Amino acid sequence: MLATIINGHEVSEKILAKIRNETIEIEKKYNKVPGLVTILAGNNPASVSYVNLKIKTANSLGFKEVQVNLKEDVSQQELLSVIEKYNNDDSIHGILIQLPLPKHINEKKIIYAINPDKDVDCFHPLNIGKILLGEDDAKFFPCTPAGIIELIKAAGIKINGADTVIIGRSNIVGKPLVNMLIKKSENATVTILHTGSKDMEYYCKKADIIIVAAGSPGVLKTEWIKKGACIIDVGVNRVGEKISKKTGNPIAILKGDVDFEEVSKVAGYITPVPGGVGPMTIAMLMKNTLYSLKYKLGLL
Repeated sequence: MLATIINGHEVSEKILAKIRNETIEIEKKYNKVPGLVTILAGNNPASVSYVNLKIKTANSLGFKEVQVNLKEDVSQQELLSVIEKYNNDDSIHGILIQLPLPKHINEKKIIYAINPDKDVDCFHPLNIGKILLGEDDAKFFPCTPAGIIELIKAAGIKINGADTVIIGRSNIVGKPLVNMLIKKSENATVTILHTGSKDMEYYCKKADIIIVAAGSPGVLKTEWIKKGACIIDVGVNRVGEKISKKTGNPIAILKGDVDFEEVSKVAGYITPVPGGVGPMTIAMLMKNTLYSLKYKLGLL
């Protein structure tokens, strides 16, 4: 029997519908809508595609959306000035810097310059630190980890006490996800694996939930998976191009870190790529932007 597919599009649409309804109600009562500025430096095709999806989603929810496009050779000071402008703009509740930035820009300085109250990607050290202190101190949660947890819950999978393996220790997914899963409200038992780990098979074979965020196709071997386990594939790897039947333009062929067809024969639940974690990341970004406005209005 093949694994049950956890459809990120379906789960995210339910979340976005709630956000859309809340936005309508807040606008009626307070004459305010969530404001999101997306800042793109350069024209990296993947970054342009991601930003366009975020813009489209924000507009569909009734948000105020501001798009700032900067040249590849933008100076660091110019980028900092743009951030400062929107830090001081009361109509903007979320500031998103699309990563990666051009190589001559100091990424840390840019992230640290964002007002933590508008850091809807949750990359600022103050917001990450609050996650370490526990859920009562955290204002936002990083979008991809938050989306992963929502997907697991939507599938009806028990997190409390579950042996959970995370493959990958990035600042964007692996590290914050560990701290979110070990909160008392989630209560998972978490092992994080990486390039220095010995005997990955041993840990994976015991896991009820495996979250793969290594950026490396095939890193999780099918024979390592316990029958019935939940597999969350965070990887997005471009493995070629094909021609779109709609537009006639070339589009990227994407694969995850997991061999979907083979792993589906063993796992109980699995996310596809695309259509799994990706839509949830955008939904959580919108949720954080709405929350930023609600905090400002004293509604949270």
